[in-house]
Amino acid sequence: MNRGRRGESVFLDKPDYAMFIELLKEVVDMYKVRVAAYCLIPNHYHLLIQTPGGDLARCMRHLNGIYTQRFNRAHHFDGQLFRGRYKSILVDGDSYLLELVRYIHRNPLEAGLVRELNKYVWSSHKGYLSNAKKWNWLHKSFILSFFAKDRKEGIKTYRKFVTKETPEEINRIFSQSKFPSMLGSESFVNRMKETFFHKKRHDEIPESRKLAPEAEKIKKTICNAYGIEESSLFSSRRGVLNEPRNVAIFLLRRLRGEKLKDIGRQFGISKYSSVSSAIEKMKREISADRRLRTRVKNIEKTLYNSQQQT
Repeated sequence: MNRGRRGESVFLDKPDYAMFIELLKEVVDMYKVRVAAYCLIPNHYHLLIQTPGGDLARCMRHLNGIYTQRFNRAHHFDGQLFRGRYKSILVDGDSYLLELVRYIHRNPLEAGLVRELNKYVWSSHKGYLSNAKKWNWLHKSFILSFFAKDRKEGIKTYRKFVTKETPEEINRIFSQSKFPSMLGSESFVNRMKETFFHKKRHDEIPESRKLAPEAEKIKKTICNAYGIEESSLFSSRRGVLNEPRNVAIFLLRRLRGEKLKDIGRQFGISKYSSVSSAIEKMKREISADRRLRTRVKNIEKTLYNSQQQT
């Protein structure tokens, strides 16, 4: 979770809330994290995230950093938006997962923003009650399976679950100025300490980067798809001839989460903003152009299949 500095609002209007949620979807795609629940309140937000690749720090840095940039640009502000680094708690899924989902989703009710949870649109609660495809990015099926094997019954049981008040133990934890680093049974805490706190890590490359296709593999696959030499990727020509280069820039960011400066270095682009603009432009073009969208999906599929074989 994170709060606005000095308790100030971090969401001033509907476009702010919508922008944050779109960014949340972006980090799900980029860093392969799983968002099980979220709630956006005017001066803070709560997220329940699973990180199979252990890449939480980069994910949150992207989310907070890009949101701050866009928020400041939209409202003609500058400087720091959030109080500081986000606060995180490592959670024992067996003991506390459902209670945290309830705590997060009941936030608007406890804050007096609404009288009925269904009326609040800036949380994932409505997503849990919906079968609409627009919620497919939310990692809710796993949570609902705790309530019942049958999805319909799981939703029904979940709906009853969130009507009950959050246990005092959970409320007390989040009312403290300093959060515990872990939340779980004694055996869970001891196991996590032995695994993560007493073990010196020599490999600093995030697991998600290890599992992603190599940068050279991405470039080679793009060249094969377009029938071009790799040297063509480094040409800064404008127009349709530049498409493979822009696809490469886009996929290095999307599939590997490469830093903007590293992508810029590979393609001879000196300004980070130019790399970011190229990525945003490619997103819009993929959304609008079916031919391009199909081509990029096929490239990703080829890369995925090659990863499965290695």
